[in-house]
Amino acid sequence: MSELITAELVDLDLSAETKDAAARSLAERMVTSGRVTDLEGFLADIAAREAQMPTGLDGGIGIPHCRSEHVTEPTLAFGRSASGIDFGAPDGPADLIFLIAAPAGGDADHLSILSTLARHLMDETFTGALRSATEPERTAALIRGDEPAAVPETAVPEPAVPEPEVAGPAAEPGPERDAGPAQATTDAAPTTPAAAEAPTGRTPAETATKAAAEAPASGAPSEAATDTTPDATPAPAAPFRIVAITSCPTGIAHTYMAAESLEKAGQAAGVEVFVETQGSAGFKRLDPQLVADADGVIFAHDVEVREKERFAGKPTVDVGVKAGINRPAELIAEVRQKAAHGEAGAPARAAAPMDKGADAGDGFATRLRKWLMTGVSYMVPFVAAGGLLIALAFAIGGYTINKAPSVAEHFIWTESASWAALLFQIGGVAFGFLVPVLAGFIAYGMADRPGLVPGFVGGAIALTINAGFLGGLIAGLIAGAVVMAIQRVRIPPVLRGIMPVVVIPLISSAIVGFLMFLVIGKPIAALQKGLTDWLSGLTGANAIILGVILGLMMCFDLGGPLNKVAYAFAVGGLANPNEGSLKVMAAVMAAGMVPPLAMALATTVRSRLFTKAERENGKAAWVLGASFITEGAIPFAAADPLRVIPSAMAGGAVTGALSMAFGCTLRAPHGGIFVVPLIGQPLLYLLAIAAGTAVSTALVILLKGLRKPSPTHPAPSPADDEAEVTVAA
Repeated sequence: MSELITAELVDLDLSAETKDAAARSLAERMVTSGRVTDLEGFLADIAAREAQMPTGLDGGIGIPHCRSEHVTEPTLAFGRSASGIDFGAPDGPADLIFLIAAPAGGDADHLSILSTLARHLMDETFTGALRSATEPERTAALIRGDEPAAVPETAVPEPAVPEPEVAGPAAEPGPERDAGPAQATTDAAPTTPAAAEAPTGRTPAETATKAAAEAPASGAPSEAATDTTPDATPAPAAPFRIVAITSCPTGIAHTYMAAESLEKAGQAAGVEVFVETQGSAGFKRLDPQLVADADGVIFAHDVEVREKERFAGKPTVDVGVKAGINRPAELIAEVRQKAAHGEAGAPARAAAPMDKGADAGDGFATRLRKWLMTGVSYMVPFVAAGGLLIALAFAIGGYTINKAPSVAEHFIWTESASWAALLFQIGGVAFGFLVPVLAGFIAYGMADRPGLVPGFVGGAIALTINAGFLGGLIAGLIAGAVVMAIQRVRIPPVLRGIMPVVVIPLISSAIVGFLMFLVIGKPIAALQKGLTDWLSGLTGANAIILGVILGLMMCFDLGGPLNKVAYAFAVGGLANPNEGSLKVMAAVMAAGMVPPLAMALATTVRSRLFTKAERENGKAAWVLGASFITEGAIPFAAADPLRVIPSAMAGGAVTGALSMAFGCTLRAPHGGIFVVPLIGQPLLYLLAIAAGTAVSTALVILLKGLRKPSPTHPAPSPADDEAEVTVAA
């Protein structure tokens, strides 16, 4: 196993002016040392991580980092900038840049080393030594921990200054005073703050804890203690105790830096802080008794807190991980204030998978989108399983297979029609979960697990009253809102244990059921019927306009929220299929195939316009596009969004419009070209996809060809042209 950092990975004169240039300069050193196999792919992973949250920290530190399949082993590169580089820190540019690279399957030992480094970054002595270092070899050794951080010379006398001051009052009476107690106080383990700061290898909190643990061992107070603190008979009040969770998307740096920051702030405030770091190397749960005895909780996280229900009912401060690094004292003061006012936290609510990293200041529209995306993301697997089973049934037994009797009563092992009926009926059962799952997980996105029961109940009622997909969507929002309202009610401590499993499901299900059956269910059902009738009557220009809109939505964010909304709209129509809804499904799938196919074609036709990593991604994009996986175009959009996304949208709009104009239909919700036999007008359907792909390809080549040459994308050379002709041939 190689060392985490070597002298070759240290640049004490980093000349880059931007964070992208700094990352590239340090990453090139990793490539040279054999730690990174694909520079562009690795930089794309760094950029994707940076887009989630800036990696600049107070104190002039930048820590770009990521987990990447292009990294062979955990590696760290260090650069020191004289002018400073903006990494998004509140206090300005960073002069100490740490590029942390972890492989996709990084081992726990090296990740533990990285976490130790992250904690050291909170130590001013450590960062000061890095700023004064003059040799790459010693800098690498310092970062690895092979050498201790030297304390600046001006600070050497400081630890010795407080000791005479502390001993002074005891010595003032002069030699006539009995020196016994004073001497005992001097020789004993340090008990004063000044003495605790002496270089004993323990933090003040650790020293205090050790002293407290050792005090009872003697069986009685020492003579020194009796003489110096005669009034200390009452036991001191127990300190305020906080348990905290820190976690970040990568789980390498911010997770551990926030933990260190909170622990230090707790020591300064006289508060006991115990942190559970949920990082890449796994996590060790806090002792359950420690959690039970805690006076307050701090969540400093950007991903879901695992097993969050352990902390239910306690005063809680919930913030992003960078708040734990930058303002720990404020968080501690806030949780103490909540505890002083008797504020009990609501039952634990873990963030839903599509709701990670949300800021407290997110507007309602942003949160609504994330709630809806939660429901859609959980619904999609049911769509894929049920829809493809139904599609296979049609392929084997024909479209009349939906008239077959129940296979539980009539099944002939040797007849293909019976097998087709079996597939159709299994798929139908899976499809029957679409609306309840959508509603249930929208409510889950809003209120976590307590929202599941009323959400599923509301979704099932939506099916019962024929409110369909739209009814399930509304039912999920209502269920989540009802549970959130119940969670805000102050509950006596004795009832908190039964709230999530008895009280909340009971009350919320009753309210949601009442509203869906008697208040809003029928209007929604009428609206759903009107929408279905409108779709079934789409002809001519109206159908083409709808195809354009759906195509634009499918290609705007390449698998993101708008893409999923359009897809969910199409899938919802398959629950009660008619000619219009089948056309919509065909247009949506065709448009979703265009972006990856176009990028694949563009990298083949004009390879010199793309990086090596993009050309490799282009090979995979052929398969992804053919399989209706729009996300295959994301690597291209992430690297060049202003050229790729408009090009993809243009092609998607063309394909959607042509599919609707040709009257193509589709009964399968997924499958790409592999379900072409189930498509109405299959040749025209493929023509629509080809036309959209050609438009997107031509447009992206045109836009990329117009840009100015850069170091990443150099101007074409004759050799490039020859290679291009060879590929095209």
